[in-house]
Amino acid sequence: MSISINSRIESIEISGIRQFANQLIDFPDAINLTIGQPDFPTPEAVKLAAIEAIKNNQTSYTHNAGLLELRAEIASFFRDSYGLDYNSKTEIIVTNGASEGLDSLFRAILEEGDEVILPAPAYPGYEPIINLCGGKVVYLDTSDTGFQPDPQRLESLITGRTKAVLMNFPSNPTGVTMESAQLEKVAAVLEKHEVFIITDEIYSENSYGEKHSTFARFEKLRDRTFLVHGLSKSHSMTGWRIGFVLGPETYMKHVLKVHQYNAICASVPGQFAALEAMKNQRHIPAEMNKEYIQRRDFVYSRLTAMGLDVILPKGAFYIFPSIEKFGMTSYEFAVRLLKEGGVAAVPGSAFTVYGEGFVRISYAYSMTILEEGMDRLEKFVLSLTD
Repeated sequence: MSISINSRIESIEISGIRQFANQLIDFPDAINLTIGQPDFPTPEAVKLAAIEAIKNNQTSYTHNAGLLELRAEIASFFRDSYGLDYNSKTEIIVTNGASEGLDSLFRAILEEGDEVILPAPAYPGYEPIINLCGGKVVYLDTSDTGFQPDPQRLESLITGRTKAVLMNFPSNPTGVTMESAQLEKVAAVLEKHEVFIITDEIYSENSYGEKHSTFARFEKLRDRTFLVHGLSKSHSMTGWRIGFVLGPETYMKHVLKVHQYNAICASVPGQFAALEAMKNQRHIPAEMNKEYIQRRDFVYSRLTAMGLDVILPKGAFYIFPSIEKFGMTSYEFAVRLLKEGGVAAVPGSAFTVYGEGFVRISYAYSMTILEEGMDRLEKFVLSLTD
């Protein structure tokens, strides 16, 4: 007789992104365009701040919510950048990456049977967390609306069981952003319903063109909106695991309880590194974005020249071309592309069933890698159409 474990965890699988990326060990010469991780080093001043913290023995626990000086700088950043007003003492928590922030947040608000509406295609890390909390994901299909959430379709999904709506813009996997006018239409729907709004804006600083707009700016939604953010993408700090959650004091005190018992506090040298990033290195994302825009434009032009239908991304560092015309599943396409073409891309099915018919390509790689990757992809596509 074996001892049983949590039945919910048994039904959860490793992320489709990682499942596919893990196959690369058998294809050492493949061009890897799967992982959403900046290829830039962490800024030197940020690294030095962590080193100094360690040298000065600043390695003990901080307040559960994080260094007050860091929280004050986070508040300052969102005030300066987006006109948002958060109390640094009661409305901001520094977390071990945005992922832990989401986990603490969902565990604080979800009860058995609660539903969370999520636009899809979607990042595969959301649903498992929600399921582990006893919640259920209800997907809002955006695959036929330019990856933008349709307000009427959203409203049709809201029921008495809906506890929250989770938005992720700029989007992983599509790179699509929600511009201000569309945001207002969706906000008008949410204003009519007593549900939480969770907005994952980890890619907000990687926006190209119109300035990023946030759900947190709507005063009528302020008392039930949580903003999840972090430094992984904006400052190339994925492995530092520094994120933050901002939200109304009424609920944040409960999120803090979950975070406290889950993690106590975020990495302290990492917090000092984050303080330097938020205080003195706010220019870094704009510098990286110049490279991302060049890469995006190159990849987009190559994909369209191959005859692939694709929407020009306006944020993040992903592009999501359709491969539906080739008459195979996205997984089959990605496997053949890897084995026959020597390029690794993530099948769209990794991002829910609404990603079927697409593949995700990350352009967080050097132009040299992208050029070779696009050359190989073009050769593979031509072989399918001969």
